[in-house]
Amino acid sequence: MNLALAQINTLVGDIQGNADLVLVSAREARQRGARLVLFPELTLTGYPPEDLLFRPELDRQVEAQLERIAAELADSGVAVVIGYPRMLDGKRFNAAGLIDGGRLLAEYHKAQLPNFSVFDEKRYFEPGGEPCVAHIDGLRLGLSICEDIWTPQAAAQARAAGAEVLLNLNASPFHAGKAAEREQLLAERARENAMPIVYVNLVGGQDELVFDGGSLLVDASGRPLHRSARFVEALDLISLPIAESRVPEPRVPSPESRSDERADIYQALVLGVRDYVRKNGFQGALLGLSGGIDSALVLTIAVDALGANQVEAVMMPSRYTAQMSNDDAARQARALGVYCRAIPIEPAFVAFQQMLAGEFAGLATDTTEENIQARCRGLVLMALSNKSGRILLTTGNKSEMAVGYATLYGDMAGGFAPIKDVPKTLVYRLANWRNRDGEVIPQRVIDRPPSAELRPDQRDSDSLPDYALLDDILYRYIELDQCRERMVEDGFDPALVARVTRLVDSNEYKRRQAPPGVRISRRAFGRDRRYPISRKI
Repeated sequence: MNLALAQINTLVGDIQGNADLVLVSAREARQRGARLVLFPELTLTGYPPEDLLFRPELDRQVEAQLERIAAELADSGVAVVIGYPRMLDGKRFNAAGLIDGGRLLAEYHKAQLPNFSVFDEKRYFEPGGEPCVAHIDGLRLGLSICEDIWTPQAAAQARAAGAEVLLNLNASPFHAGKAAEREQLLAERARENAMPIVYVNLVGGQDELVFDGGSLLVDASGRPLHRSARFVEALDLISLPIAESRVPEPRVPSPESRSDERADIYQALVLGVRDYVRKNGFQGALLGLSGGIDSALVLTIAVDALGANQVEAVMMPSRYTAQMSNDDAARQARALGVYCRAIPIEPAFVAFQQMLAGEFAGLATDTTEENIQARCRGLVLMALSNKSGRILLTTGNKSEMAVGYATLYGDMAGGFAPIKDVPKTLVYRLANWRNRDGEVIPQRVIDRPPSAELRPDQRDSDSLPDYALLDDILYRYIELDQCRERMVEDGFDPALVARVTRLVDSNEYKRRQAPPGVRISRRAFGRDRRYPISRKI
């Protein structure tokens, strides 16, 4: 029997549109010889549906589309396994159902509900308890959903109930290194149960999350026999059952050999930007282009995601902007084919200074005046965004977000923050990686010391430690939850550790007001790392 892995890109809440994707994929798979098509977790609602699940009309819409799918595929000769929420006796389950010949033949309820990191499934669902083995064309197929595969019980129960192959529906979000983790896990489960596993994953961007696809087939010994492409939609056919004597050595490269971490992260950033813009109906994107490394990387990501004709760059020089910054920004815009305009902020900055002169009389010049410049730029960019219908992309990185090296209602103003979860040192690595295919980010932008250019001869190092050192401390404090004492034991300067961690703790209020951005780490601000603003610890 030929089985198709339908690695589709759904839109949360678009139940009819997602059902259309099921029908189109099922019919195409049938034309290519498939008997069964496997779809991702919560196919009909998209993932994660969050509090949309509480809307009473959603259950009615799901039921209507289940009936429609069954009816339209009744005489097609193709069966589907799809995911959807199911209400039974006042309880909601995360369900997977086998539909064939116009009927729902089997239904499974997810047993393991993740309630950590970006997942809040216990807020919405009740856990299922019983294994489900579906029978089709003489094959006994165990059904499971995402988190079920991360613990031994569900696979073992399906095997004990007679399953020959385990099907696993997923909406598994990306973070760096996740693909290798999945593959190792599937190999372990397959070996534990002497049972092949078919794993289909969602693909696409959904707000902060990116789902990277990479659907898999592993045999009973844990060998990968098929890997779908990552970060793109796919409809791939595999054959069941797997006759061990006929299984050739798989000719599929491992995740490690296919690409390095930078390639995966960059593709995730591109997909996240593309789908956020597309799924929210914006007319394209714009951003402030300063001649610095962060905005240079964001511009490149935006062009790769949307195309040059959908992206606009704005240079907003001030009295402190170096000529090389203007030159490098203009050069990059030309290299990428992006329309770039220049709007000096000097008139607005002078006007604000004059307006506030009486209020500031007798007070020393400080970061207030620097922040006014950033807010002048934010005002210009938001005005252009309003007029054009293009979303404003902010250009702040994770290192800056962590320590508050950003201006509220200034460079933090915008609708989406592509590199919000990318540390500064990784920004440089991504820029160098992207330039391997031809220089799109001027080398001088990468080489010169970073500066906000809000006062004469300013450098980031005037206010912050060297970024390599800063990012090391931030990684330990944010990603690993190391305490200050542990870092000092590991050789870090006590005063520096105290300063950096104090900055992280005191700037939670800023991070709460930042736009959403692509999650590429295990501990992104917002969905993963949730700290109270008012606290003492």
